[in-house]
Amino acid sequence: MPLSELLLREFDVEMPNTRKTLERVPAEKWDWKPHAKSGTLGWLAGHIATLPGFSIAVIQTPEMEIAGASFPKVDKHADLLGTFDSISKQARGAIAGLTDDNLLRDTWTLKWSGKVLFQLPKYDVLRVHCFNHLIHHRAQLTGYFRALDVPLPALYGPSADEQ
Repeated sequence: MPLSELLLREFDVEMPNTRKTLERVPAEKWDWKPHAKSGTLGWLAGHIATLPGFSIAVIQTPEMEIAGASFPKVDKHADLLGTFDSISKQARGAIAGLTDDNLLRDTWTLKWSGKVLFQLPKYDVLRVHCFNHLIHHRAQLTGYFRALDVPLPALYGPSADEQ
């Protein structure tokens, strides 16, 4: 089985779970944050909604320079799900077009002010820095939800709020 099919199987589980989580973001709490050093609920939800786009960047480019880069942003609650749906659909298409050679032989480099932070095969970048990164932030979002008394969606089985 091609590696892209394995990635798509995982993608096809995580994106609906991510959408279910984003659907719970309360518009009236967009600017709320749990701590002075934390991002706002809106920033975190927007980051999650745009993270599938990172997969597209990894697939379509050999490297990224963070310093001075601009990243997609969701400024208001009304744009959250539409942005996520559009970007995740594009990301799925990009993943579907990959070959095992692309994934295992092509490397991708992340730089900060010219300094290499990491350089890995694209498969590793997609799994760790794209997929796991999104899952990590989605878990953070559920922590925000718990603090706000927003019921948690069932993701991998029943949640305490959805038995």
